[in-house]
Amino acid sequence: MARLFLKKNEEHRIKEGHLWVFSNEVHRIDGDVVNGDVIEICDFGKHSLGFGFYNKNSLIAVRLLAPSFSGDVRAYINKALSRAYELRRSVYPHRESFRLVFSESDFLPGLIIDKYNDTYVLQVYSMGMQMNIGSVVDVLRNEFKAKNIFTKNEPYFRKLEGLPDSDEVYYGEEDEEMIDDGKISYKINFSNTQKTGFYFDQYDNREYIEQFVKGKNVLDAFCNAGGFGLHALIAGALKVTFVDSSGSEVRNSEDNSKLNNLYNGCEFVTSDVFDFLEDCMRYNRKFDMVILDPPAFAKSRKSIPSAIKGYIKLNKLALQCISENGFLVTSSCSHHVDRENFLSAVNAASVKSNKRLQLIHIGGASKDHPILPAMIETSYLKFAVFRIY
Repeated sequence: MARLFLKKNEEHRIKEGHLWVFSNEVHRIDGDVVNGDVIEICDFGKHSLGFGFYNKNSLIAVRLLAPSFSGDVRAYINKALSRAYELRRSVYPHRESFRLVFSESDFLPGLIIDKYNDTYVLQVYSMGMQMNIGSVVDVLRNEFKAKNIFTKNEPYFRKLEGLPDSDEVYYGEEDEEMIDDGKISYKINFSNTQKTGFYFDQYDNREYIEQFVKGKNVLDAFCNAGGFGLHALIAGALKVTFVDSSGSEVRNSEDNSKLNNLYNGCEFVTSDVFDFLEDCMRYNRKFDMVILDPPAFAKSRKSIPSAIKGYIKLNKLALQCISENGFLVTSSCSHHVDRENFLSAVNAASVKSNKRLQLIHIGGASKDHPILPAMIETSYLKFAVFRIY
């Protein structure tokens, strides 16, 4: 097996548990290696630091595997998938749909798997995992009894690894699924939904807001499949307005409201959320709670300043549409914008809108999205609940 040696003093982050070796940290490579191979990582003094998938075409030259790796990739994938499943079963014992694998957080670098009953939707963002995807599919078929296995990749992240912009059906077919989060049922049509079909990362947060919504008029902005709004309705909200720029997601929200017998008290609007909020300001339309769950505003460090401006503008608009003693529920899934910067952006929005806020709760992604303490990259979702004072 080839060995990669780091430059002098570049090993500290790896020793602390970070799982990425960047291309500018590489001193030399001894032996033959091709993209996707497993390579041994050593410090400048030739001490072994572990093993990982190599890709010379990526800024992330090596994605490390768990210290338990013994040289057999297929056996490693089998064990890692089993351990990932055991964790989800322990935190969500009554659910059949959840994020089964969260990439580096489950020591399966560049692999995301969302489980929808017996359908498994993959996102593959590392060359090493792509080269070993057959082993992943075999485990899902043989050990997990999967009926359908296919990908729903994001082209942006594939291109960073030098992977083709394409999706594959590895087994079965791309069909519909009916899932249940314990309170709300959702019909997932994989041909017209975003990401892998559903946002599991907000599962716990959707339940959290239930305690504040009884008898209230709620806006679910960037509603996707309607999860936040439907949880508000089941907890006694008087009315929920669902808004999204995607007509298909608005239709999905409407279908899911009917599926759960929650259609009364619903309004469905296909609109850019910024435009909708500006119209609400213009006509002095108010809500008791505004929920914001936008897509990522920053996909790179270069876009952080513009992303922060976007969060300030969005939250300022929302605050101006919330009634006295109302609630702002706001999120950011941009991992490049950390918690401090996000909260600062919300505070700046409150100053600009002449509002004062009380932070009631700050959280992150649901329990099927574990975090590695040494990798801030695995902690991407910020979720905050404020009361307008």
